[in-house]
Amino acid sequence: MPIIQVEMLEGRTIEQKRQMVKKVTEAVVDSVHCPPEAVRVIIREMPKEHFAVAGKLIIDEN
Repeated sequence: MPIIQVEMLEGRTIEQKRQMVKKVTEAVVDSVHCPPEAVRVIIREMPKEHFAVAGKLIIDEN
C-alpha cells in the first residue's frame, strides 16, 4: 500500500486539494501498478510563518 505524504503551505482551497490528491493517486497507480484503493495520501499543511528560505521566513518576503 503506497502512502504519499505531501507537505505544503496552508492556503489552498478544498478543490485544489481534491485535484492534487486525484493526480497524485493517478501517478502512483500508473507507476507502481496498484489499484487506486491501495493509495493513501496524507496532506500536511503548515502556516507560512513556519517555513523559511535562505534564512528568512517567507511571510517576511511579501
